[in-house]
Amino acid sequence: MGAASDGAEIVRLSKEHAELKPVADAVQGLAKSRAEMADLEVMAEDPEMADMAAEELQALKERLPELEREVALLLAPRDADENASAVLEVRAGTGGDEAAIFAGDLFRMYSRYASNRGWRVEVDSATEGDAGGYKEIIATVTGDGVFGRLKFESGVHRVQRVPATETQGRIHTSAATVAVLPEVEDVEIEIHDKDIRIDTYRSSGSGGQHVNKTDSAVRITHFPSGIVVTSSEKSQHVNRDKAMKNLRVRLYDMQRQMKDQARSDARKSQVGSGDRSERIRTYNYPQGRVSDHRINLTLHSLPQIMEGDIDPLLNALIAEDQAARLADLEAEFG
Repeated sequence: MGAASDGAEIVRLSKEHAELKPVADAVQGLAKSRAEMADLEVMAEDPEMADMAAEELQALKERLPELEREVALLLAPRDADENASAVLEVRAGTGGDEAAIFAGDLFRMYSRYASNRGWRVEVDSATEGDAGGYKEIIATVTGDGVFGRLKFESGVHRVQRVPATETQGRIHTSAATVAVLPEVEDVEIEIHDKDIRIDTYRSSGSGGQHVNKTDSAVRITHFPSGIVVTSSEKSQHVNRDKAMKNLRVRLYDMQRQMKDQARSDARKSQVGSGDRSERIRTYNYPQGRVSDHRINLTLHSLPQIMEGDIDPLLNALIAEDQAARLADLEAEFG
């Protein structure tokens, strides 16, 4: 890095250094522990040092497998987008007004979690529900490691509760879908002019001064994939740039999903399969519990989770994925 003068090159090298340093530190730590074990084994043969050496040797033997596991995980193939920011999409599914309200609850949960981690959330577009919440909301979550933490949230989230509009106290089941897409810098996705149509239109608003009185909103349709992206800021120029950026993100995500599907076909792990239509989690309000169906995990802390305390869920999902990656390594290299 000291020899680099170009700003972009310095940034690239800094990121590469940040990724490699934990690996180097862990490997050096493991090598040091193994060398220390060899020294202790020699000391254990000395009658005067045997007792002290045996005690330290036992402690080191107990710690060594965890150090080896840590190094193995760091050396295992990593998601190239682990440290990327992300585009978060939450959409109401089955359940009418209650589904839109639940979509709003989920977005608030993720927003609280992002705030607690120091990430920035910027809403790109939103369509509000008639009774509250959102029919659809799309936001960019910017920060270090956003995608790595949230990538397993993609899928169908189901809620079981008594809606505020229910007069007889009956429990309803509704659903919302979540998609987390990596926002990767310098994505090499080629888009030909002949493959897209760009439309401008007047975005809807709540009335009065909030209504956009010019045709500044932009809709881009990508014919080969069928993807449609929109942006409805005040500036048509900004909207065009945002929509093209979002189109690249979605085309890149399509490539990721194909790779994820190939990986999940190669192993039985449900985590990270890339199947967006899969029901992954149920939020049961009467019993105050949340169940993740991929790893058979149930937590009786629904109020805390809905306030953004989702680390217990995310940590368990990440641990399951790490175990699967280790199993892949062992199967490949024995």
